[in-house]
Amino acid sequence: MTRDARFEDAGGQPLNLGALDAEDLQVLSALLQDSVLTVADMYFERRQRRLVLLVNRLRREEGAEGLPPERVRAVLVVEHVLGVASQGVPREARDTVLALLSVGFEPGEDGAGSVIFTLAGDGVLRASVEALELRLRDVTRPYNAVSGKLPRHPD
Repeated sequence: MTRDARFEDAGGQPLNLGALDAEDLQVLSALLQDSVLTVADMYFERRQRRLVLLVNRLRREEGAEGLPPERVRAVLVVEHVLGVASQGVPREARDTVLALLSVGFEPGEDGAGSVIFTLAGDGVLRASVEALELRLRDVTRPYNAVSGKLPRHPD
């Protein structure tokens, strides 16, 4: 019988990071690459102008190398959201699993712009924002990835 991974085994602590500029966002994007979520794990809180994604993040931080692949549930919050649009995301099929490839920012005027979530299979989620502000926080202990393998990307 195998047991779940523990933060202590990898020597790392739960992540709690923010991004206020494009350089910060590159760090979050790298940490979020190959995260998976379902359509039901995406919430746009219109009144609070907030987009919330609950993801199963692949642990890539220092201390996780050489161990079996681990995932951790994490909450990604995008603040100051004016609107959300998607392409290739079947909103009515709420149990559809989506794989996150990257998170980027397309600047507009006066600090506004769009946070772009690129998904596997040509899917895209776009959050129009008044200002760039994201937070990523791990909310569970790590667990061994069900597949036991790291995702592979064709060259």
